[in-house]
Amino acid sequence: RSLTRVAGYRCLSLLPPAKRCSSRVQLLVAAPSSQLMAGPLLLPLIAHGWLAAPRAPSLPAMCSRRGGAAVMVDAFVLDRLREMRKVHDELGAQLEDPAVQANVEEMLRVSRERSKLDSTVEALAEWESLEQRLEEGKELFNEEDAELREMARAEIREVEEAMEALDGRLKLLLLPTDPNDDKNVMFEIRAGTGGDEAAIWANDLLSLYSRYAQSQGWQSRVVSASDSDAGGVRDATLEIKGESVYSKLKFEAGVHRVQRVPATETQGRVHTSTATVAIMPEVDEVAVEIKPGDIEMHAARSGGAGGQNVNKVETAIDLTHKPTGIRLFVTQERSQLKNKELALQMLRAKLYQMQVEEQQAAVASQRKMQVGTGSRSEKIRTYNYKDSRCTDHRLGSNFALDGVLTGQIEPIIQQCIALDEQERLKELGLDQ
Repeated sequence: RSLTRVAGYRCLSLLPPAKRCSSRVQLLVAAPSSQLMAGPLLLPLIAHGWLAAPRAPSLPAMCSRRGGAAVMVDAFVLDRLREMRKVHDELGAQLEDPAVQANVEEMLRVSRERSKLDSTVEALAEWESLEQRLEEGKELFNEEDAELREMARAEIREVEEAMEALDGRLKLLLLPTDPNDDKNVMFEIRAGTGGDEAAIWANDLLSLYSRYAQSQGWQSRVVSASDSDAGGVRDATLEIKGESVYSKLKFEAGVHRVQRVPATETQGRVHTSTATVAIMPEVDEVAVEIKPGDIEMHAARSGGAGGQNVNKVETAIDLTHKPTGIRLFVTQERSQLKNKELALQMLRAKLYQMQVEEQQAAVASQRKMQVGTGSRSEKIRTYNYKDSRCTDHRLGSNFALDGVLTGQIEPIIQQCIALDEQERLKELGLDQ
């Protein structure tokens, strides 16, 4: 059997290849629409006996309704998936290597890499199983028994639906993963325009994301904060640890705008204030090199109220990175050594983020990511208190403000992830 087209109709040749040289090849004509009709262009062919008159096809529909194309993953996709399965097998063989087993760190690394491909291998095996079922269904449909043919028709229809559902999953598995997705983050919030109200808004965002982290089962703590006289924070940095933290929070980077009547406003006027969010994946010493000569570090006494060490022992660390001008004042830990380690960790995260932003700027002209670049200057969301509405400008969607302020932002993040996946599929030409 082979598919061809006559006057825009899909035609299925019913003769074996050896007989297709005949000038009177019979074809079963299937209209593109669900209703079968003999178009005017086909009537002369039918009259000469070159085409069979249109009738309900005996074979069940072997195509999806998407453009009349068969539900089949592209050969490119299958080849790439099989290459990934080969890598998965090779990593499995490495785990059985005595040399790898003797090195705990290497064994953990190989295990993590292999586990990332588990879902790909499982999905590919499922697709190949469906292909086999489809072929068996076609063979069964050629039987003379009417009951068997009806069973085959039902089986083929069921397999087609399963393949169509699996098609999208397989394409998503081809998308390259962000190497930072599994990392913990340093989550930085800074008050923007709006004076004291901006500082209060920054504090509200700090509460919002702390609640979201708690809802995800992550651990979060404030590692640095500068309070404002009005009760908010000028800037604050959260350390958030957990499973796949960066993969979700990276979509929160940018400018968050609030429109509301401030508590200090006496005439009921709505003010607009902003706060910026930066997401920095934690990095180790190997990923970012910090030269000792580039750092100026001093011990200082912690400020604030209460505590045996406050204003008595020099446990705080005041660190300045000369090439970039980044300055960090860390007082979170109770010992100078731990504050020094934390300050260097925060500096590495900031320097790494600067490298990432430079790379993003270099490719921005080639890839216009609808979800956003994560730039601090990019307004991503507006929180409107008067209308009790939160608008995500990347998605063009509104969400209930009350839920968002209590940390219920998972639906927004999931939509951002889906939009990002669609954009990357377009780049690979797999969005159809």
